[in-house]
Amino acid sequence: MASMNWPETLQQAVVYFADPARCLEAAISLRWPGGVTCPTCGSGDVHFIATRSIWRCKAQQHERQQFSVKIGTVMEDSPISLDKWMVAIWLLSAAKNGISSYELHRAIGITQKSAWFLLHRIRLAMHEGPKGPFSGHVEADETFIGGKARFMHRDRAKRIGMKRGGSPFTGKVAVFGLLERNTPGKKSRVKMAVVPNVRRGSVLLEAKKNVGRGSTLYTDALKSYEWPESWGPNDYFIHQVIDHAEAYVRGNVHTNGMENFWSLLKRMIKGTYVSIEPFHLFRYLDEQAFRFNERGLTDSERFKQVGSAVVGKRLTYRQLTGADLPQELAG
Repeated sequence: MASMNWPETLQQAVVYFADPARCLEAAISLRWPGGVTCPTCGSGDVHFIATRSIWRCKAQQHERQQFSVKIGTVMEDSPISLDKWMVAIWLLSAAKNGISSYELHRAIGITQKSAWFLLHRIRLAMHEGPKGPFSGHVEADETFIGGKARFMHRDRAKRIGMKRGGSPFTGKVAVFGLLERNTPGKKSRVKMAVVPNVRRGSVLLEAKKNVGRGSTLYTDALKSYEWPESWGPNDYFIHQVIDHAEAYVRGNVHTNGMENFWSLLKRMIKGTYVSIEPFHLFRYLDEQAFRFNERGLTDSERFKQVGSAVVGKRLTYRQLTGADLPQELAG
């Protein structure tokens, strides 16, 4: 991968991936940096069929002896060409506030529904697996994502039981977040999770699961963060509280880092995506968390990181929506 002359800007990327041979070479380099191997048996004894841009495994008889670079990735069964996939990955990984399906469909010449499906599969590649708990100084906070009652259509408000003048959080989705503060050798990073509510059984359990022992946890004065006596002594983390009714900062005790991230997240949602179904919210959290955690990389480096993370992940249209693939997406 290091030997390739990768593009550094969007304009260079469009030109670079417009060449089918070079685009295939880039996809191979991202997926198989050590050489092409069969995704079924792992054998390196494969033959390239140039007329169809696929390989055939010669090691032994098994299912799927013929395979393409898309097999076993988020691009599997997609009729969209590789050059459009590459540009889409570049755009989503580089755009500070994301890119909507309508923007993408106009940019690369596919339908809006295809663009929507494609973006969700790229977000799956952006999802970071478990890398261990946060340690050191960690901020915890919660927020609510969703529209305000006065802007909601009365039929939808009635359907979800929202009443004007009621709680401003009714109908919204609770999101819990953790921010591990930066150190001299490492930038701050975040983790988020959609939670059913902001009660102790949700937020404190998430903190306990994702904050390493001996760390210092900074929270606001929400009672849900208070360690209950029924759980025994708190030997997990040191808990420091800032009461926002009195002050927002007291020395190192604050949650300003997490509050700043919430502003970035909501700017992305309100400015680019406008409205997000709660069912898909966690995917947009993955997208913004990836860009924040990898903000120290260049656009090219972020592209390569997402491009190499498409392997071993699959998202079908039925999994995404619970419905069959529309005819226009079926190729």
